[in-house]
Amino acid sequence: MNLLPTTTSTDVEERQPRVAVLPVGSFEQHGQYLPLITDTAIACIVGQEIASAYPVHLLPPITISCSHEHAAFPGTVSISARTLFAVVDDIRASLARSRINKLVIINGHGGNYVLSNVVQEANTDGPTMSLFPLGSDWSRAREHAGLVSDQHGDMHAGEIETSILLHAAPGLVREGFADADHDGGERPFLLIRGMSKYTKSGVIGYPSQATANKGKAVLASLQSSFAQHLEELGEWP
Repeated sequence: MNLLPTTTSTDVEERQPRVAVLPVGSFEQHGQYLPLITDTAIACIVGQEIASAYPVHLLPPITISCSHEHAAFPGTVSISARTLFAVVDDIRASLARSRINKLVIINGHGGNYVLSNVVQEANTDGPTMSLFPLGSDWSRAREHAGLVSDQHGDMHAGEIETSILLHAAPGLVREGFADADHDGGERPFLLIRGMSKYTKSGVIGYPSQATANKGKAVLASLQSSFAQHLEELGEWP
């Protein structure tokens, strides 16, 4: 699986895209059976699905973000929210100098709360940026794919993430997911205590329910949902 776009400068000149797509992942623990790059891989996979269906300029991913809630687990690396904000804003400004004035952030990590603020600020003078997938996009995809878990219960390294990788990048999934289910319950102090208060394995979710077919259906739903984001940005149809 190639996570990086292979578009040439000539391709961009010929296509003249008006919307860029920026995958944002993370480098954080995902239990014993999924790699630290899971969120980055998923953001890139979603970005590739979108680029195959819409005339967008797919960018390479941001691979390290705000994973501070996973700090107790080995291998996790984070940057500050202010750094992530600055990087995304610099990318937006650089794109604008190239006359690509619309940007969609494909967020693969739920802990990147600051991306909502980036988008809000960017849109104060009119629609120029969107955050994808929204909670409603994920809910629609879960329903379309027939997932048995919900977004709260299947928070991390669970049914939906494992399903996407089983379909799109099965080589990244190791043995052990079929026996790794963990119910993290309510998590009112996640921001204070982090993931380690609610899970010893690093998993909160139901990976035993994952299948490649579910992953394929999730991606198909997200690809379809993206059209509404383009419409809100004034770029579709």
